[in-house]
Amino acid sequence: MTQLQATPLSQDSDAILAKKPESRAWKKFKAHPIGLFGAAIVIAFIVLAALAPLLPIQDPTATDWGAVRKPPSAAHWLGTDEIGRDLLSRMIWGAQASLLAGVVSVAIAVGLGVPIGILAGYFGKWTDAIISRCTEALLAMPFLILAIALAAFLGPSLTNAMIAIGVAATPIFIRITRGQVLNVAAEDYVESARAVGLSTPKILVRYILPNVLPPILVQATLTVATAIIAEASLSFLGLGQQPPSPSWGSMLNVAKNFLSQAPWMALWPGLTIFLVVLGFNLLGDGLRDALDPRSE
Repeated sequence: MTQLQATPLSQDSDAILAKKPESRAWKKFKAHPIGLFGAAIVIAFIVLAALAPLLPIQDPTATDWGAVRKPPSAAHWLGTDEIGRDLLSRMIWGAQASLLAGVVSVAIAVGLGVPIGILAGYFGKWTDAIISRCTEALLAMPFLILAIALAAFLGPSLTNAMIAIGVAATPIFIRITRGQVLNVAAEDYVESARAVGLSTPKILVRYILPNVLPPILVQATLTVATAIIAEASLSFLGLGQQPPSPSWGSMLNVAKNFLSQAPWMALWPGLTIFLVVLGFNLLGDGLRDALDPRSE
């Protein structure tokens, strides 16, 4: 009896290995021009942020009272701000704060949301009921309002802003993971694994988690864009990156006072936030199409 029920499990495993879904997904992603364009934008900003200490640019915190609110020129390609700091260097260094906030916040949300979602979807009953009700209560609050409230409670800093954004985004990953686990747990290969006596941790690691990861990866990519906007919003309100360290949100906060005299102060950080968010959204769309098993 045990041998007969073990056979479908091994056949399914062999079939999965034979099809090489990773190679198929990569091939589909390479044929997705919009996704590739988004990936190029994201990679460009990551490279700029990573190479900021090595690039021949000015100190982002150095002031020059003889170059206050100067328009773009050969000396300052993007102009200067209200105390003569070079906007190009502040934009590049500010990318570190925004990208770090996006990635770390989503990592916190995934690290908290995925295990909780797996518990709710796989074990069900009262575990699912308690987790689902708590998740629904958190989802009833707007994401940005919850992040602002948590950041205000924790105190103004980039670290606290990342924690606040990560916690605020956690309910999304709990709900997505729970839904995916409910679907996967009903599949024949999971039932076969239970029948041959595999332990619950092995089933979760071997069969549940790998099959719920694709939609989580797509959602994580899209949530990075949301987290970057949230970090800029918190910095704009004084709850994120603190001066004099550069942040796109805090730069916009200062620029709002000089829109008529120095519009470039608001133009560059606003345009940069738009491009980064666009890049992550396009990348997420490309990953969604590439990882969708129904599309060929």
